[in-house]
Amino acid sequence: MRPLKQLIDAKPSTVTVGPDDTVFTALTLLAQFDIGALLVLEQGKLVGIFSERDYARKIILKGKASKDTPVREIMSDKVSCVTLKQSVEECMALMTDKRIRHLPVIGPNGEVLGILSIGDLVKEVISDQKFTIDQLVSYIQN
Repeated sequence: MRPLKQLIDAKPSTVTVGPDDTVFTALTLLAQFDIGALLVLEQGKLVGIFSERDYARKIILKGKASKDTPVREIMSDKVSCVTLKQSVEECMALMTDKRIRHLPVIGPNGEVLGILSIGDLVKEVISDQKFTIDQLVSYIQN
């Protein structure tokens, strides 16, 4: 399986939002980039993550208005992160254990390198399995 650095490098730039931006702004970015979560950065530092799940549970169900509510009020501020040293399997185990769908990747100096979704990791596992199957088929046929 490819290392996390290759997965991050293959993705487009990470979309972020500030904690004082409105939830409406964050939702607009989610729709524009067809993604399920945004990293929340303040002065370049990761302070939270905003997801569709946060919106559904903390805005809609509580009767708040997305145009009047800052992201900081509903973002998840206890963010599980990984470094480039982790494997795809370790990331999947963490996501399963924490019941999360998005995982920020942090560099050696605490800088945000990107974000991985469960979909990114599942695609990688499937790709790796397909490669293994193709190799076995080739070996058996020759």
